[in-house]
Amino acid sequence: MKTEQQYFNEAISIQQYMDNMTTLKEESFRIYDGFEVPTNDGFVKLLKDKHPKILTITEDWCGDAMLNNPIIRRIAEAAGLDMRAVLRDEDTDLIDRYLTNGGRAIPIYLLLDDAGQVIGKWGPRAPQLQELVVSKRAGLPDKEDPTFEDAQKALYAEIREENITNQSYWTFVYEDFKKQVTSVLK
Repeated sequence: MKTEQQYFNEAISIQQYMDNMTTLKEESFRIYDGFEVPTNDGFVKLLKDKHPKILTITEDWCGDAMLNNPIIRRIAEAAGLDMRAVLRDEDTDLIDRYLTNGGRAIPIYLLLDDAGQVIGKWGPRAPQLQELVVSKRAGLPDKEDPTFEDAQKALYAEIREENITNQSYWTFVYEDFKKQVTSVLK
């Protein structure tokens, strides 16, 4: 069984991952180009001091990855951290170690120390966004309803558009990532 450090060593950089995206690429880069990492809250300094590596479990069709990856990438770049990506569906052994409520939810960000040990985890979404998604899903028709599939597609398109345009969502991601990571690094 491969270690997280071995996955990290074999992974591609987050830049390569985003450059090679075939789905939601333009949307991811709209967030990447628009997000500015706050520099006055001490988080970037903490990351520079502790210097964890970030291993991202992701897929380019995922709306949460479309939102989170560019923000976490900006943070990693500001702090000079090595951030790499592995595809969830290529090798499910890794994601199966980090299930969310029993499911293979992505993206998942693993923080590794210099020895390659996992010291923290974040993902797949900020709590405020989870609440929003749950409340929106509650309005969908029953799964057996013939309109369910179309309604779900429309809902996901709406959420995706909000993720791209609502910068308060970006702040939710940044603040929750900062909170979780700070708690493991301090």
